Amino acid sequence: MIITGGGTGIGRATALRFAGKGERVLVVGRTAAALDEAAEGHDNIRTLVADITAPGAGEEVVEAALREFGRIDVLVNNAGTGTFAPLAKLDRAATERQYATNVIAPTFLAQAALDALEETGGTIVNVSSAGSLGIQAFPDNSVYWSTKSALNHLTRTWAVELAPRGIRVVSVAPGVTDTGIGERIGMSAEQYREFLGQLAGQIPLGRVASPDDVAWWITTLSDPEGRYMTGAIVPVDGGLSLT
Repeated sequence: MIITGGGTGIGRATALRFAGKGERVLVVGRTAAALDEAAEGHDNIRTLVADITAPGAGEEVVEAALREFGRIDVLVNNAGTGTFAPLAKLDRAATERQYATNVIAPTFLAQAALDALEETGGTIVNVSSAGSLGIQAFPDNSVYWSTKSALNHLTRTWAVELAPRGIRVVSVAPGVTDTGIGERIGMSAEQYREFLGQLAGQIPLGRVASPDDVAWWITTLSDPEGRYMTGAIVPVDGGLSLT
């Protein structure tokens, strides 16, 4: 298993779920301390510090997984980044960083992993966002949501392209999830808690998701018993995208 953005939030929760099932997992991220915390106490979790947006990073990650485990059954493209800004104030560097992390990096990591995934009849799981579903608009966050819409299209297209090779491609589209990402993209702790509290009131199930709520779906959809599902984008958002 490979999980990008595996040091925190949904990525870490997914790594722990896989490890709890006895699977061997490579967690990839930029921060060694966060990766080490994710792996602590789990002999079947390995870590790799890498910038997945760098040229050749896909090959580096795949080589590390094959070196550690000899095979790749699941690739979870979880790493993502975003910033809030209206069109009039978009920053080019921040915009390019979002596309590099959320679209280009998973594309070329998936490409690098194709032969290994074909050997195992493996699965690619792209972590999208429920905000990219439907026809809603999200003022001040257009770039982030557009990258997730692109990832949805990649999921559907790869599913058709890769089916003859025995590789499934699915996407999990989380809703509002308490991963701490708000603080990492510039909110204060108080602003982030207020943001989550406000949105919780709009969610039919009445709460925001925990990372483990989403991790359960990632591990379930990638299970070999789900071999007849491909191309699906599954919202895990407490019903918010229906409102």
